[in-house]
Amino acid sequence: MANERMLMKGNEALAEAAVRAGCKCYFGYPITPQTEIAAYMSKRMPKCGGVFLQAESEIAAINMVYGAAATGVRAMTSSSSPGVSLKSEGISYAAGCDLPCVIVNVQRAGPGLGGIQPAQNDYYLATRAAGHGDFFLIVYAPSSVQEMADYVVKAFDMADKYRMPAMILTDGVLGQMMEPVVFSDPSDSTVNKDWAATGHKNERKHNIINSLYLQPEELEKSNIARYKKYDIVKAELPEAESYLTEDADIIVTGYGASARIVRSAVNAARAEGIKAGMIRPITLWPFPAEAYAKTVDTCKAYLCVELSMGQMIDDVKLATSCRRPVRFFGRTGGVIHTPAEILEQIRTIAKEELK
Repeated sequence: MANERMLMKGNEALAEAAVRAGCKCYFGYPITPQTEIAAYMSKRMPKCGGVFLQAESEIAAINMVYGAAATGVRAMTSSSSPGVSLKSEGISYAAGCDLPCVIVNVQRAGPGLGGIQPAQNDYYLATRAAGHGDFFLIVYAPSSVQEMADYVVKAFDMADKYRMPAMILTDGVLGQMMEPVVFSDPSDSTVNKDWAATGHKNERKHNIINSLYLQPEELEKSNIARYKKYDIVKAELPEAESYLTEDADIIVTGYGASARIVRSAVNAARAEGIKAGMIRPITLWPFPAEAYAKTVDTCKAYLCVELSMGQMIDDVKLATSCRRPVRFFGRTGGVIHTPAEILEQIRTIAKEELK
């Protein structure tokens, strides 16, 4: 029921929101820490006239999404880091065909099989290298269970609006934690998709869903047109949260679960008289560069906090045009920062940069 407050695990809230957003086909494969999404969808989809299918592999799952999306229905798959790597070829095919669909990545530590603990080491994968070729995905990074629900709905809507795949980049912390969530009214998924392959009945031109171009000039034309669309997306879609940045000397930046810890550290720094603030990117692509550009004249230094060896920091440096020092504090392998550790980093910067 819409507007009813419920206590749910992040993975399950995301799955329920996807159903309410009009997802009609879910294809997936079990992998920790996202398996609850598949388990929830297996129970929920048949009850609402949808299709759940546990594929034989992650590769099969993304290609099933490709096929379903080509018919115009809302389709989704989910996995965790190694599984998303396996999906990369199919994601590229979907991007090359301008197919709207949603891919969920509940990140775990890597590389390789790594571990099942939370991580944020797939930032490059999501924003730079989700597959081969020249393309991007819309990438949302929620930081609460409520946002897990809200942004999967938005991911479906924006994927349809711009005709491109969207990814929810979350992690094992948010996937496994429980928080109250309120579901909004069901999304209107009746978008005109006159491009879809639904059978022409000799009443319209054939719609061909294909990413193969044998003539180089045709492929170049297609890629250039897609990048013109990306320019529109970059102008319209960037989203970020700014917290206590108006007078901040030090701005700490993090996304997803890390941002929750950053906020606590920023509050503790303020209590000590250090003017700290936070910028939390919500869209990782397109990256909300303007949020940083607005602060670069007044901020003295930035601290990038990630559960990785350092990936988003490159975009922070680009967004600030390297006009201010950008320091990095990362934990990896599934180890999670504490507010006290981040606070100590802020204190160090205050001593060294604010002399």
